[in-house]
Amino acid sequence: MAASIHREHLLRALCSVLLICSLRGARAEEEQQKPAHRRFEYKYSFKGPYLVHADGSVPFWTHTGSAIPSADQIRITTSLKSQKGSVWTKSAPSFDNWEVEVTFRVTGRGRIGADGLAIWYTTGQGLDGEVYGAADAWNGVGIFFDSFDNDGKKNNPTILIVGNNGKLHYDHQSDGSTLALSSCQRDFRNKPYPVRAKITYFQKTLTVMINNGFTPDRDDYEFCAKVNNMILPQQGFFGISAATGGLADDHDVLSFLTFQLTEPGKDEPAVDGEIPKEEKDKYQEEFDNFQQQLDKRKDEYNKDHPELTEHPDDLYESVNDRELRQIFEGQNRIHLEIKQLNRQLDMILDEQRRYVNAVTDEMAKRGGGDQGNQASAQELEKLFNGQREVFKHVSEMRNTMGETLRLATGNQHLGSAGYETTQHFNDIKEHLHVVKRDIEHLVQKNLPHEKQKCPEVAAVSCLSTTHFFIIVAVQSVLFIGYMMYRSQQEAAAKKFF
Repeated sequence: MAASIHREHLLRALCSVLLICSLRGARAEEEQQKPAHRRFEYKYSFKGPYLVHADGSVPFWTHTGSAIPSADQIRITTSLKSQKGSVWTKSAPSFDNWEVEVTFRVTGRGRIGADGLAIWYTTGQGLDGEVYGAADAWNGVGIFFDSFDNDGKKNNPTILIVGNNGKLHYDHQSDGSTLALSSCQRDFRNKPYPVRAKITYFQKTLTVMINNGFTPDRDDYEFCAKVNNMILPQQGFFGISAATGGLADDHDVLSFLTFQLTEPGKDEPAVDGEIPKEEKDKYQEEFDNFQQQLDKRKDEYNKDHPELTEHPDDLYESVNDRELRQIFEGQNRIHLEIKQLNRQLDMILDEQRRYVNAVTDEMAKRGGGDQGNQASAQELEKLFNGQREVFKHVSEMRNTMGETLRLATGNQHLGSAGYETTQHFNDIKEHLHVVKRDIEHLVQKNLPHEKQKCPEVAAVSCLSTTHFFIIVAVQSVLFIGYMMYRSQQEAAAKKFF
């Protein structure tokens, strides 16, 4: 009995241990799958535009040799023979894990280029040397982008990961094969888009990913090379160098971005602390002195130039003033358009009066004629009535335009005037429909009868139905065109509200 109880306790304990171990293993695996925390380190990075200061220096970086910084890139070497240059961080960061993203172009006229470009992480600044423009026997790691095939194996362009403990020398004739820890063949010359290299050192593993520059996609990386169990110095300088030989390429670096990586589950690195109080007081004192000198110079200038004491803001137009000016200019344009339309209506009325007077005189002269002219007199009477109706409608439209002109001139608020103007144009549209209906009615009445010869008038030519229809059609087109123009003006004016 006691043995069975003891065995049961042992089984329970064993199950508990196995459960705890499995939970820990699952938790550890889950922590490993989480991405590392990335923090951008601006003091060890550069990127255009505005990459350089006015004196040509790059903030937090130093450049040597043939390197030429500009506003949006750093040209490490030009496409001339036997050139070499480099750029390095001024201070050495202390990171356990890090990642750099480098964007560059290697361009040349020939099918083959030389010599290549290198990205460094070393304990010292290799400002000058024979290894792609940097010093040999470095302590750290270099990622080499070798353009020229020195050993004749036809395996270039190639990318190599080369480590060194500070005691080994690089062999150019073998293209560094004796020191290379890993490599891949990639053509990085003369690409339509910049080439991107992502170099990650995380948990003692160095990984190189390459974007070949065939597409504008910034995240289109592919695996290149990897080195496991690589021990690098905890503190080192970042740099990039390039060199040319008998053949030459332009080596341009567009950006160098550095990130500090933190393992999942660990506390994120603390941000840089505040500057010391003594240094802060020093900067504050310098600022106060500068402000006092500036105020003093302002006072002296105002005393020497009293005519220019006007506030600078008064020389420029404010937002409210500009809006009011635009509203008044819009109203002025409306006023001018309506005045032009009013003048055209006056001309049309005068022409209609002349036609009516001519028809009336002709009817008076032929009032005592024979029976054969009765049909012609009836047609003229119908035409006279139609002209009188047109004259009436045109007079109404003229009055409507006058009222609209008065409202546009006297109203200072465009919102309410817009509604009134729209109503008046709707009235005009109705009048035009009435005129069109009357004209169609007159044409239909004249169709069944024989075409009568228009009576001859000594001084004034007779107005035929066709001429009358053409005149009214032209008037209608003018009014419709104006209404379309006015609607466009109203739509543009609404933008101010």
